[in-house]
Amino acid sequence: MKKEDRKFEKLCSFYVSQWHLATMILPYISKKVKKGERILTILESDIEENIKTLIKKLNIENAEQILSINWNNTKSKKYSDISNILKQQIDYNNSNIILINGCKDYIEKNNANIEKWINKSKVKNIKIINFFEVTEFNHNIVEILNNHDRILNTSGEREISEVFEGYEKAN
Repeated sequence: MKKEDRKFEKLCSFYVSQWHLATMILPYISKKVKKGERILTILESDIEENIKTLIKKLNIENAEQILSINWNNTKSKKYSDISNILKQQIDYNNSNIILINGCKDYIEKNNANIEKWINKSKVKNIKIINFFEVTEFNHNIVEILNNHDRILNTSGEREISEVFEGYEKAN
């Protein structure tokens, strides 16, 4: 498969706590699951209890599908582990969204592993969404934004310049 036939996109998002992450991500995931998109997670922090609690409190149609997603810590940053996860869970014919949260090092290493795997595979459509905890990055925000195509916030996917007025991507 030619690279031109593939769609690969990277988004970033920022959160202040595990609860904020769960409340921000749940409506987005619900919409994507309804569309039939495959959701995979590579998480440094468990958010399963937060997701379960929110689903109980909210009237979400596709709660069972959302609860079937792995919301627990993935632990590993090794290529072989990430490769195995992707081989088992990727849907080669549909859209795939990979959610990653953790410290900058965890996110960067797993992004590198995913990109390496994508280059060796025949997967057609991948979107990676990296979730950074606000207290973790502080002064590196422009560097983070420059390494992503778009941003996800509570109102959905947006161009970075829509969220950060005056932002221009460095070439």
